[in-house]
Amino acid sequence: MRMKYLSLFVATILLFSCSAKSNQSEIDDQLIKNYLVSKQLTATKDASGLYYITTAVGTGAAPTATSSVEIKYKGSLINGTVFDQTATDKTATFALSGLITGWMIGIPLMKVGGKATFFIPSGLGYGSSGQGSIPPNTVLIFDIELISVK
Repeated sequence: MRMKYLSLFVATILLFSCSAKSNQSEIDDQLIKNYLVSKQLTATKDASGLYYITTAVGTGAAPTATSSVEIKYKGSLINGTVFDQTATDKTATFALSGLITGWMIGIPLMKVGGKATFFIPSGLGYGSSGQGSIPPNTVLIFDIELISVK
């Protein structure tokens, strides 16, 4: 009898967990759509839920999942608060495999020399736990310039 209740309890938690994640995805999607409309922007939506705008098409190599990338970037919240960025005359180099999912999906869509803006739903960013000054369940906006692929 206890096993039956335990199974029911676990199933309820899993259902709630999946439902909460689905609801957050819908909330994030609507926030991104509202932002795009308010700024009169047109973005492409990836199957993952990532929205992106290519502002300059590059002509160099495209990164793969195992690449390291050298980039310039600015990260902001949907309210415009900048939470991180490279200095004007500096770049940052990262292993693509160690980044948030939104970057792992978006950056391989670019070529060296390209620039793009990513609108990243929280599930592809820092999720329900947040990170530093980024609150939980927060949509992120990144302006990225791909300098090189290694």
